[in-house]
Amino acid sequence: MSDAPKIESLTIIRPDDFHVHFRDGGVLRAVVPSTARDFARAIVMPNLIPPVVTGEQASAYKARILDCVPEGSFQPLMTLYLTETTQPENVRQAIDNKLIHAIKLYPAGATTNSDSGVHCVERVIPVLEVLAETGTPLCVHGEVTDPDIDIFDREAAFIDKVLLPLRERLPELRIVMEHITTRDGVDFVKSQDDNVAATITPHHLMLNRNHLLAGGIRPHYYCLPIVKRESHRQALRVAATSGDSRFFLGTDSAPHTRDTKESACGCAGVFNAPNTMGCLAQVFEEEQALDKLEMFSSLAGSKFYRLPANDSRITLRRFAEPVKFPAMLATATTSSPAGLDGFDQVTGPDSSIVVFDPAQPVYWDVVRD
Repeated sequence: MSDAPKIESLTIIRPDDFHVHFRDGGVLRAVVPSTARDFARAIVMPNLIPPVVTGEQASAYKARILDCVPEGSFQPLMTLYLTETTQPENVRQAIDNKLIHAIKLYPAGATTNSDSGVHCVERVIPVLEVLAETGTPLCVHGEVTDPDIDIFDREAAFIDKVLLPLRERLPELRIVMEHITTRDGVDFVKSQDDNVAATITPHHLMLNRNHLLAGGIRPHYYCLPIVKRESHRQALRVAATSGDSRFFLGTDSAPHTRDTKESACGCAGVFNAPNTMGCLAQVFEEEQALDKLEMFSSLAGSKFYRLPANDSRITLRRFAEPVKFPAMLATATTSSPAGLDGFDQVTGPDSSIVVFDPAQPVYWDVVRD
């Protein structure tokens, strides 16, 4: 370990979140301020019920999101949900009208609200050809859904069965492999050209499968793709802190109410928007790579999405004692949120949302007015 003095504060270009779930209704109203507080832009996932499949639906959803943004600037970057009936001309129109920034491919049944997703990639090739022609990214949930393949092996299988053949067929297609969780995902991205990138979540940098399963099942650590063994977590940390611009932040912040997480068949998703930047600073400090945090969270993603870097900045501070992040976020169906941030500091009813517990002391947080 280095004997250099600890960095006490860090100012970086305001970050972006290139993978976030806002849901809709009361949950939408509750969670949007947490993202808008620290992030300038966010790629918004389209897996609502029903899914966002047209440019008009994306535009309407964007308006609902903006209605929930408190004072300050925040730009939701919209996406469409790819189905086997998606028409290429409709996608082209949405792109030409600047209504969307990406298309999301969910393998049918892979995760929350993915039943309308793709069973066979061959059936959506005409849409992917439009994306390749226009330079619009394809965001993929990189897991196969074959029940014969172990859930811990589904990312590696997706690379072999779907991504490698797709790269051969459409090498000009720009692909973001979302929320990678394995060394296999890291190695795949590193083996490709600049048309391939990956997002990494803060919880996959901080958790392994022991956190989820050892000593009892912890439903608020359950996400898809599921957290993996420690060797994979270490590979993700090396990739995230490397300064390689093909790896960038996508929180996959995915809120579910407490009753739907703590149930006989709990939902997959970790709600980490309130404390992502503090957690990331902790990880990057531990890896002696705080100088790489701006690339990962603020520059690499905008570069891939061909967006300008943000013109504002945020400051992170290192505190002497561990930061006490809020445990719960009240939704609109419970008591009114406490304070301007919308946090309920007291354990609330079952329709509140549990905030990510990083499973270790975190000494960093964003300095806010």
